[in-house]
Amino acid sequence: MWGLVRLLLAWLGGWGCMGRLAAPARAWAGSRGGPGPVLLRNRRSWVWNQFFVIEEYAGPEPVLIGKLHSDVDRGEGRTKYLLTGEGAGTVFVIDEATGNIHVTKSLDREEKAQYVLLAQAVDRASNRPLEPPSEFIIKVQDINDNPPIFPLGPYHATVPEMSNVGTSVIQVTAHDADDPSYGNSAKLVYTVLDGLPFFSVDPQTGVVRTAIPNMDRETQEEFLVVIQAKDMGGHMGGLSGSTTVTVTLSDVNDNPPKFPQSLYQFSVVETAGPGTLVGRLRAQDPDLGDNALMAYSILDGEGSEAFSISTDSQGRDGLLTVRKPLDFETRRSYSFRVEATNTLIDPAYLRRGPFKDVASVRVAVQDAPEPPAFTQAAYHLAVPENKAPGTLVGQVSASDLDSPASPIRYSILPHSDPERCFSIEPEDGTIRTVVPLDRETRVWHNLTVLATELDSSAQASRVQVAIQTLDENDNAPQLAEPYDTFVCDSAAPGQLIQVIRALDRDEVGNSSRVSFQGPLGPDANFTVRDNRDGSASLLLPSRPAPPRQAPYLVPIELWDWGQPAMSSTATVTVSVCRCRPDGSVASCRPEAQLSPAGLSTGALLAIITCVGTLLALVVLFVALRRQKQEALMVLEEEDVRENIITYDDEGGGEEDTEAFDISALQNPDGAGPPNPGPPARRDVLPRARAPRQPRPPGPSDVAQLLALRLREADDDPSVPPYDSVQVYGYEGRGSSCGSLSSLGSGSEAGGASGPTEPLDDWGPLFRTLAELYGAKEPPAP
Repeated sequence: MWGLVRLLLAWLGGWGCMGRLAAPARAWAGSRGGPGPVLLRNRRSWVWNQFFVIEEYAGPEPVLIGKLHSDVDRGEGRTKYLLTGEGAGTVFVIDEATGNIHVTKSLDREEKAQYVLLAQAVDRASNRPLEPPSEFIIKVQDINDNPPIFPLGPYHATVPEMSNVGTSVIQVTAHDADDPSYGNSAKLVYTVLDGLPFFSVDPQTGVVRTAIPNMDRETQEEFLVVIQAKDMGGHMGGLSGSTTVTVTLSDVNDNPPKFPQSLYQFSVVETAGPGTLVGRLRAQDPDLGDNALMAYSILDGEGSEAFSISTDSQGRDGLLTVRKPLDFETRRSYSFRVEATNTLIDPAYLRRGPFKDVASVRVAVQDAPEPPAFTQAAYHLAVPENKAPGTLVGQVSASDLDSPASPIRYSILPHSDPERCFSIEPEDGTIRTVVPLDRETRVWHNLTVLATELDSSAQASRVQVAIQTLDENDNAPQLAEPYDTFVCDSAAPGQLIQVIRALDRDEVGNSSRVSFQGPLGPDANFTVRDNRDGSASLLLPSRPAPPRQAPYLVPIELWDWGQPAMSSTATVTVSVCRCRPDGSVASCRPEAQLSPAGLSTGALLAIITCVGTLLALVVLFVALRRQKQEALMVLEEEDVRENIITYDDEGGGEEDTEAFDISALQNPDGAGPPNPGPPARRDVLPRARAPRQPRPPGPSDVAQLLALRLREADDDPSVPPYDSVQVYGYEGRGSSCGSLSSLGSGSEAGGASGPTEPLDDWGPLFRTLAELYGAKEPPAP
């Protein structure tokens, strides 16, 4: 079997392209030892077959792929063939004697398509080249061993719904690793395995197209198409590969909106204000996104006056809202039509229209308890000032819409009339004044009137009532400011001294003109000229005013032209001063000298009064402080607590603990007999500390033990008398009354039973003490 295969390979090689390489004889003349360049004829150097090797072929032994032979080889065994280059010695081996070339392993054309090698014939004995080296190529002949693959698969594509037949969807491309220049191993053909009859594919280009018209997204939105690529031109025996294409139909506006019902019914209470939501309407549109956006409108005029409709934020629902206030008593229902229209319409699909729909809407108005309604939204009333209390201002009126005959009660909210200037009749809403009004104090009064149903106090409404106070001529004109001026003693007659202006608090227009009049007669020191514009000029008369120290007080009469006319009298102060040539004051009366500086007589008096008051307060404060210090000094000298302070000792500290053994109270056996000897003084601190003696066992009775400890403490000079109970044991010597201590320590030690003289003889100062301690105890029964 292998012999036949080798014969087939040799036959294939013999029919291949014959290649010959010739080398000029001149190049090798010197190599044979001849002199100089000798011209020889050209002859054939190499003779071999064109070499090919089939890929993926593997046999039990190396496969002969060709043979090298040189005409210098006479068959004597003196020629040795050498092979170098790509794969020489590993992939390809050569028989040095015969020149046969063998391939040792299976080759893959997709990894390497050809190998370039060098062949050379040398002398076996001396390794001297017999022929120059020549290059030749061993080609790997392709076989169909690679299936087509789709490197970019799987694919995803989108195509609009309702597309025409043949609309391009996507192009798929497969790659075959086989040699496209040899045979049909890399010639691919595309077919649709799954996806018919909706899509088709071009066999040569792989372009996927729609195969049927009017594919509807609302019916099926996504399709899975399987495309196959097969080599060998699609013939039997070829290799194939497949991929998937997911085709999604994109939406177009091919569906008009449609109301699911022809009639919508809603209800709303009559008290619902403008903007209140009545209900929602939705026309169904199976399209998506902007293709499903809709606009709603009311077709009938009667409904558009009372209601309005708008689209929600999603663009799908129609929101029906109240446009103006409703009244159940006036109209109880509304009927109208609503139209829904697509906002975006594609002209290519107008044949599927019209893209709108109409539905009927009925809205029922429900009755609701309503508060009283005023005849006006706001009231504007007026009343003259200074009218007597009880003057009629005006009237407000409200009625119950549900029951017009129902009585209404009126009141003024207290916060709107804090000064209680007005009152209102609860039954008929008549407003009257309570106090006289003053326009100059307040022009407008804004009241809030509350109307309440008597049958239901919860039903109440409010209204604003603005009352204007009308002006009357009730204020006399006055000077705009206090005038205090001066005039030079050298001033010429008729010189202007001061321009005087007046002010009228009444409303402008009622008394717009103010007249002035000064002193009349030949003795007048100054002249007042009315300028007829609300001002007057104070002039120096032809006869100068006589100089004097006191200023002149010029009376001026002012009156308006109102009805009735009001007048008043004011005074202007004028001082006569000596002036310099430039008109400035050189000397004047004291008041005038201080006036330009800005200090008047009243100001000086106020300053002096304040300074005097401050001085009086300081003197009073110092006197009280000194008196308080003197009182404290007297108390300190007479304070009995001084005896406590002068002891200069705050306690015995540890000495007190050592002086009295608490454990002795718990163990009566630890008590000892009293220390013999005279008792020491207890009102002074002992100079030396007596040594502590051991205590012998004492009596077992607690009373005797306490008495024993008391005597021991009294006789111990080392125990301090202060800050302890025995400080009361010694009251002093030389007193005729003896000791007053309740402990009676000293008395018990001496055996005395009481005072030696009657308590009644001590005098009136000790009467209370005698009554307490001198009374005889009644005998025991």
